[in-house]
Amino acid sequence: MAAPVRRTLLGTLRGWRRLQGSRAGVPGARGLALEAVPSGSASPWRLLGGLCLQRPPRISKALTPLQEEMAALLQQIEVERSLYSDHELRALDEAQRLARKKADLDDDDDDDILLSQDLEDAWEQKFLQFKLGARETDADKKNDRTSLHRKLDRNLILLVRMKLGDQDVWLLPHVEWQPGETLRETAERALATLSENNMEAKFLGNAPCGHYKFKFPQAVRTESNLGAKIFFFKALLVSGDFSQAGKEGHHVWVSKEELGDYLKPQYLAQVRRFLLDL
Repeated sequence: MAAPVRRTLLGTLRGWRRLQGSRAGVPGARGLALEAVPSGSASPWRLLGGLCLQRPPRISKALTPLQEEMAALLQQIEVERSLYSDHELRALDEAQRLARKKADLDDDDDDDILLSQDLEDAWEQKFLQFKLGARETDADKKNDRTSLHRKLDRNLILLVRMKLGDQDVWLLPHVEWQPGETLRETAERALATLSENNMEAKFLGNAPCGHYKFKFPQAVRTESNLGAKIFFFKALLVSGDFSQAGKEGHHVWVSKEELGDYLKPQYLAQVRRFLLDL
């Protein structure tokens, strides 16, 4: 049984070799080995690493009326289906003891014992002294968009004012890619450059979240220098503030809805494709 199988395999192998030999002499035949594609001239597009730096929400969003109604319903269901807590069991036991004492059935002297009602009164006093922090900050009232302490329940995105030709344009921070570094390292260098290492951020992955391509103005455009391609990387602000770098007036922290006040329409359309504001 093994001999016929061996002859079949050897015959198949010889046929495959003859087929490969016949294809080797055919111009344009596709072989198993792929030759290296010769590299062309340098690309006329400059590569840039962009940074989409976001400050995450500091507080939760305010509930809508429907959410408040649903939360109250769930709380009621939770209370109705829950078991008594240790404090509630203690309160029931104390109520029974007080009832027996009034009926002269319990002679225990418990005047010096701290009752559950005394605890509840003390907790109530502490609660009345507690003051909630304001959801609207001074920066919100002044509409100070250079401050991080605004719109605490929303994502804020950093925009910087950069020089493009003879114009000052609002953009996401970016720097030009240098040979030997990855695009993420370029984006990390952009963060270190604009903040002078005053800000710490957590980058979300090694792959770009989006890109944008634009051509240079006719005055500076050449065949070898047509324009630039920006590859954006997302990062979440961990600590620090851009204002500490001493560059007030050259940056803003804005929400997704406020981006239209600063960015060009085509640039804005590309940026909004990778922004989520949940």
